[in-house]
Amino acid sequence: MKDQQKQKWIIPKQHGAWAMLAIPFLLGAYAGGFAWLHLPLFLGWLFLYLATYPLLMAIKSKRKQEYMKSFYCYMAIAAALLAICLWHAPSLFYFGVVMVPLFLVNIYYTKRKQERAFWNDVAAIAVFCIGGLASFYIGRGALTVQALELVIFCFLFFLGSTFYVKTMIREKKNPIYKWLSWGYHGLLIIGLVAIGYPLFVLAYVPSVVRAVYLYGKSLPIMKLGILEVANAIYFFIAMVVLYS
Repeated sequence: MKDQQKQKWIIPKQHGAWAMLAIPFLLGAYAGGFAWLHLPLFLGWLFLYLATYPLLMAIKSKRKQEYMKSFYCYMAIAAALLAICLWHAPSLFYFGVVMVPLFLVNIYYTKRKQERAFWNDVAAIAVFCIGGLASFYIGRGALTVQALELVIFCFLFFLGSTFYVKTMIREKKNPIYKWLSWGYHGLLIIGLVAIGYPLFVLAYVPSVVRAVYLYGKSLPIMKLGILEVANAIYFFIAMVVLYS
């Protein structure tokens, strides 16, 4: 009975996704202005993410019933919380509509058992960034250039993390990914300066340093994850300071 109960609460194993879930949302709330509706929106957003993991696992697994139990539990909570948000801000519905095609990309790669594919990661990052837009909208009541800037900065940060992690784990012996990672981080810095955002380079300096310096070094998965969490926290703090 206890084993069955545990199976109902499956926790996603993609630890990096937690930073993607929280940082765009919190930055959106900070820049747009905090409101009481952010609480049910964030909790609904959290449980919606928790629901997607068992759903995707059920798509590729033979143990569909076990995963679907978790999906129904998480989804019921998410639906109740998000219903509160939609009641007070019906326009949030459109943010969900935009996410649907991106989630279909995730389903496509899951069915092919290619969850680590680059474009699957890009689609997931985009979904989390849309969550940041929704958070900003709740506080400000409208989307502005500042909101778009924030989510683009977040997208660029997490895309860089995707390149870096691939060079350290699954593609560590692939020189193409090495140059993709180094080239991306180099162009990111140059691009920020060229378009008039030189101060925002500070938010990405640790990302560039670790992408180059740590390449080729053998790091335990746990240590790699801790460093990525620390880098994500630094990025968040830097963005808050830069937008203060």
